Amino acid sequence: MKTKLSVNINKIATLRNARGGNYPDVIEFAKRAQDYGADGITIHPRPDERHIRYADALALRPVVHKEFNIEGNPIDKFIDLVLRVKPEQVTLVPDDPNQLTSDHGWDTWQHQNFLKEIIKVFKNAGIRTSIFVDPDLKMIEGAVKTGIDRIELYTESYAAEYAKGNKSVVDQFAKAADLAHQLGLGINAGHDLNLQNIAYFKEKVPHLDEVSIGHALVVESLIYGMENVIRMYQQKLQ
Repeated sequence: MKTKLSVNINKIATLRNARGGNYPDVIEFAKRAQDYGADGITIHPRPDERHIRYADALALRPVVHKEFNIEGNPIDKFIDLVLRVKPEQVTLVPDDPNQLTSDHGWDTWQHQNFLKEIIKVFKNAGIRTSIFVDPDLKMIEGAVKTGIDRIELYTESYAAEYAKGNKSVVDQFAKAADLAHQLGLGINAGHDLNLQNIAYFKEKVPHLDEVSIGHALVVESLIYGMENVIRMYQQKLQ
C-alpha cells in the first residue's frame, strides 16, 4: 500500500515572516513541492498567524492541484476559513493559542459532542475530516463515535523514543492503526517524522494512508535540496 506524502509548508512561511516581504514565496514552494512529487500540501494556520497566514490559505487553493489539508484548532475563525477554502481534508488539532507546536491529541470522550458538531459542518460541505489523536485505544474508540473519516496519529513520542533506540514504541501505534482500520477509519500520521525514522514507522504501522511532514523535511532540504528530499521520502514510503 502506497502511503501518501503531504508536505507541510509552515516553516517556509516562518522564513518569509522573519524578514518581511514575500521571500521565500509559499505559493511558489507549494507548486514546487507538488512538481517534485509530493502528494499534497498541508498548512496549519494559527490565530496569531506566526507562520502561515489566513490569506495564504486562500491564495494556495488555486495552485494546490493535489490534496490540500488544513490543520488547526476549530475556533470560529478557522471554521470559516476552511469553509471558504474547501480543502480536500481538514484535520482538527486541540491547540492552545500559546502553544509553540502541537503536543497532544484530542480526548475524544470529553470533547465528543463538540467534535460531532464541528465534523458535521465540514462533512456537509464535502470536506474529508480527520482528528489528531494519541495512540491510545480508548481514544480511537471515542474517535469513531464523532463521525470522523480519519485519525491522524500524533507521532512525537515515536520519534523521540526511536532516536534513543527504543523502537518497540512503534507497537502502540501499530495497535492503534489496526483498531482504527477495524472501526472503518482511515489512518494519517505526523509530527517529528523524518528521513531516519519514517521507513521503520511505515514498515510496522499498517493501513497508513498519509503522513504529513514539515519541519524535518524543510531542515533536510537545506542539506539535500527539496526535490531530492521529497524523492527520498517517497522511496521510503513505498
